[in-house]
Amino acid sequence: MKNLLLFILLLGFTVNLNAQDTEAADDYNKWQARLRLISVVPSPDDDIDGADVDLSTAFVPELDFTYFFSKNWAAELILGTAKHDVDLDIDGGGSVDLGHVWLLPPTLNLQYHFYADDFKPYVGAGINYTIFYGVDEGDLDDIEYDNAFGFSLQAGLDYNLNDKWFLNLDVKKLFLKTDVMVNGDPDTSEVNIDPLIIGLGVGMKF
Repeated sequence: MKNLLLFILLLGFTVNLNAQDTEAADDYNKWQARLRLISVVPSPDDDIDGADVDLSTAFVPELDFTYFFSKNWAAELILGTAKHDVDLDIDGGGSVDLGHVWLLPPTLNLQYHFYADDFKPYVGAGINYTIFYGVDEGDLDDIEYDNAFGFSLQAGLDYNLNDKWFLNLDVKKLFLKTDVMVNGDPDTSEVNIDPLIIGLGVGMKF
């Protein structure tokens, strides 16, 4: 991840140095917003002996706001929440219903945007803070998830419909783990969620 961030920074500085004389004359919108429909596909892993945690895929809307520091560099704040059913699959057969949990992972990415006529690919990386709420314990008496920081990688493509509206395809990978406490047991289990998020939507410049 550090190598990717370094590559993005070096690429941006190189392009900006070559374009310093012309960028000031280029017209661009400092703000844009997108509304996407996303699929949130967890890739769970855990340190539980003899069992594996499984989380369902969710399909939800997502809203983001992007501010451009220059024509190429921008920061994007991503907002969305998703409900996931949780099961504990026992090795050798059988499972335990762990109910469901809602995840709210606001994510802030630093982006670099490229330009090719009406196409605008971009890459990004950043951080997120995931809040777990609306917990249903299922077959258990009590289950708690610790809120946690994580990292994000992103790649996407905007396609201009006109000077104001555009279409968007976006793929993100969140690297997220949480400590889970069951029935008040002080010994917690570490669960990696690491969702892949694929979105398609529409955006507006302003």
